[in-house]
Amino acid sequence: MGDNGSSSKATRIGLEILGWLLVAAGVAALILPGPGLLLLALGLWVLAKNYEWADRLLDPVKRAAYRGAAEGVKSWPRIIMSTTLALGLIAVGVIWGIRPTAPGWWPLAEKWWLFGGWGTGVFLIFSGLLALGLLGWSMKNFRYGTMTLDELYRDQKLNERPGRRH
Repeated sequence: MGDNGSSSKATRIGLEILGWLLVAAGVAALILPGPGLLLLALGLWVLAKNYEWADRLLDPVKRAAYRGAAEGVKSWPRIIMSTTLALGLIAVGVIWGIRPTAPGWWPLAEKWWLFGGWGTGVFLIFSGLLALGLLGWSMKNFRYGTMTLDELYRDQKLNERPGRRH
């Protein structure tokens, strides 16, 4: 019986660590290249299992992510720019992984040029592929489909949550 308790405690600790790592990666990816709102929402979703404050923050983050997805495909310049940036992210990831020698203008030691190697490169490639996938989803649903933000918010119950309206 005691084994079950320690197992569930280990699971809770593991999920909490995962949630905080996703939140930290999401916040970083809001500034750096990457799927910031998606990672932030996933982290809050994991933490919401144990924390009410995370549950309260989850809906606004999801609304912002969906709004960004809808606005990102409103015009062709936005679509072209998003596609170009995603492909650029993939290219940078490949270059980062290959790690060519530092250029002459690089002021620091060679070891600080594109540090992280393929670990960082794979994350950048994954972020670019994820961005292309999300762009495709957004185009299918918002640009060429009939989905509206109001319908999506209603379907996801993001407009009204019991006990949350003031």
